Amino acid sequence: MLSFSVVTGSISKNKLTFRLSTSVACLLLLLTTACSQGETKSAQSVEAVNVNKAVAASNKISTLRIGYVGSSEPTGPLGWAKKKGILDRELQQAGFKNITFARFPNGPDLNEALVAGQLDVGSLGDTPAIVLRARGQETRLLRITQFNTTAWLVAKKNGPRSLAELKGQKIATQKGSYMHRYLLGLLAEAKIAKDVKVVHLMTTEAKAALERGDVAAYATSSDLGPFLKSQGFPVIDSSANHKGLSGTSLVVATESFLAKQPDFPQKFNGILTEAAKDLKANSEEYYQYHAQITKYPLDIIKVSLPLKQISEEPLPAEGVKLLEGTKKFLVSQGLAKSDFKLTDWVVNKQQR
Repeated sequence: MLSFSVVTGSISKNKLTFRLSTSVACLLLLLTTACSQGETKSAQSVEAVNVNKAVAASNKISTLRIGYVGSSEPTGPLGWAKKKGILDRELQQAGFKNITFARFPNGPDLNEALVAGQLDVGSLGDTPAIVLRARGQETRLLRITQFNTTAWLVAKKNGPRSLAELKGQKIATQKGSYMHRYLLGLLAEAKIAKDVKVVHLMTTEAKAALERGDVAAYATSSDLGPFLKSQGFPVIDSSANHKGLSGTSLVVATESFLAKQPDFPQKFNGILTEAAKDLKANSEEYYQYHAQITKYPLDIIKVSLPLKQISEEPLPAEGVKLLEGTKKFLVSQGLAKSDFKLTDWVVNKQQR
């Protein structure tokens, strides 16, 4: 409501009334127009804010879903970050209220969970990760967590003692794993790939199969190899004897997740770098943890995991070189559907 006070003086009443009416009309017109424009701008601003809030709400992810291959708990920098509380502390500050972990027996199973949209991040071996990317699945490589991971070829007792003696025999491994890639590369080098039969067998069943004599040999992981050796099973070969046949462990994330969390790679890599440095600084404590989780004797864990294999940086040069070699081999063998550039797979620089 507007209030006006008028002093008439010697001006005639009629003229005053006319002038006042005209002035008030003009003033009201100006105020009405200004208010109308202000209301329109205000409405537009409120609408824009509401739209931005809706977009932000749709992009906000409060739960981070991580998948890993291995034992009851993850190992390496990821497992250590979880155990020491580094992961929870840092990711909660980044807006993640919950962090869930899902264990998978092998990489191909974890891949299917990524494809199904059940995971945001996966920690797995190089071979299944490359195979998935080669299928055109939209993942990004965040980090190499371990490189030069040893694979072993262990024989049954009273069985073959050399690669030549494996001709005509059945060899098992966990297909789709870095041990599988090692075995295929080894057989190709020895030129006996056509003379043996390679079958799939989970690592959990390897010892029993060797004891029964179901298979002549088994290509196994970095920790199970030394353990089987300690149990009297002869070792025929290891990837440490062959350039380019050892494995790498990777962390990948889906592109759909990263589109909503562009700052995640830099944050997550910072967490894993901190965890890698901490576990090296507290190696005895870490080895105890690793042995407890994997159920292998402490001395076996120390032999199977030299801490120099744990990467403190996202993309160590030696690890990248191994990864490139693995990719080329998988493509050449038809195990990876198509080739791609590692630089195109690595998460964008602005996201590190």
